[in-house]
Amino acid sequence: MLLLLMPTVLFFTAFFILPMCRLFLVGGSGSMGWSAYAAILTDTGYFNALLATLGISAATTVATLVISSIAGVFLQRHKFPGNAALVAMLTLPLAFPGVVIGFMVIMLAGRQGLIGSVSEALTGERLVFAYSMFGLFMGYVYFSIPRTILTVMAATEKLDPRLEEAARSLGASTWRVTLDVIVPGLKPALISSGAICFATAVGAFGTAFTLATRINVLPMVIYTEFTLSANISMAAALSFMLGAITWLVLSLARTAAGSTVAAAG
Repeated sequence: MLLLLMPTVLFFTAFFILPMCRLFLVGGSGSMGWSAYAAILTDTGYFNALLATLGISAATTVATLVISSIAGVFLQRHKFPGNAALVAMLTLPLAFPGVVIGFMVIMLAGRQGLIGSVSEALTGERLVFAYSMFGLFMGYVYFSIPRTILTVMAATEKLDPRLEEAARSLGASTWRVTLDVIVPGLKPALISSGAICFATAVGAFGTAFTLATRINVLPMVIYTEFTLSANISMAAALSFMLGAITWLVLSLARTAAGSTVAAAG
């Protein structure tokens, strides 16, 4: 038993406990000392970056779950010619790094993007939002949907359709069947995939590096502190905070979802 547990213990120690302990110690070793951790909450710049990161991650999670749930259930329940090709297209962003996702958003909503050209032709005003918070949100959603929709489709396949038929035979509307049968059945998968979606958005760097030139989100602040300001201790403190929040969300989601959830992502 101990031999079987040993690989997990070694992996957890080498890739989680030791790096997090090292980050925590480095975070308190700078000129600010341990007050670097307090500065994340008291310094306006760091705190606003933390709020912006958590806010856009939460919005990304909600939007991704709504879109993926509707699309995933539909694609799993309705087989039609081209279904497999459509699913493959929806999951294509899995193969792209965050930088490519950001570049695609620029091609769509940047200064020379398609949306800008269409809006200029229709209204005379060029609509550009790739470098705004909404552009970053769009990139995160595009990046997160493939990870969520596969989990929803796998969970939908396990739902017993007889429960829905029984509800309809008792006079339940489609809306009540969705709320009382389908959503509760998908709840563990939605919690699990939502937590992974949130954690991915919190730590996403490539998309933020491409699009967040005017936005302070935590991954960009860490990058700036580490490379441009050479403030390694503050970068470590921010990284520790980012890791701790992500771990807490994943842990709570795992507890809420229970052990019946399908593997996400």
